[in-house]
Amino acid sequence: MKYAIRDECADDVDAIRRITQAAFSLAEHSSGTESAIVDALRMADALAVSLVATMDEEVVGHIAFSPVTIGTAIGWFGLGPLSVRPDMQKQGIGGALVGEGLIRLRAMRARGCVVLGDPGYYRRFGFVHDPAIRYEGVPPEYFMRLSFDGSEVSGNVVYHEGFSAS
Repeated sequence: MKYAIRDECADDVDAIRRITQAAFSLAEHSSGTESAIVDALRMADALAVSLVATMDEEVVGHIAFSPVTIGTAIGWFGLGPLSVRPDMQKQGIGGALVGEGLIRLRAMRARGCVVLGDPGYYRRFGFVHDPAIRYEGVPPEYFMRLSFDGSEVSGNVVYHEGFSAS
């Protein structure tokens, strides 16, 4: 299977919306608002990194990274949503999107990244649970951080207001 990863472009918006809706329609803990979140982040110019995976010019996956604050710390980003077309999942596309996104964040001199997700999946990228950071309303073990510069942060994590979209 051969796929490519690139920055999203304006022509990708509808495909990203469809893939996000399809991917999260199967997710046990989905709010059903993930595609609206991506749209709201895009409209607010808050997508710091937005990548697509393509096969034969067709978008099959997407990942978004947007700024977060942790206590008084800035320079941190939140990973998500991450979406892969359901029939293309478990083939390495999501992992490739995460890996490339983290490379891009490091190149931007980001301090780190947080994610709400399956610890078994995200630990392989270096994410760890840190009780010093909190995101209200979720099981703590599913909220993790990855520091790029070794800095320690603490406090509540606040995502961009686009995460309130419905």
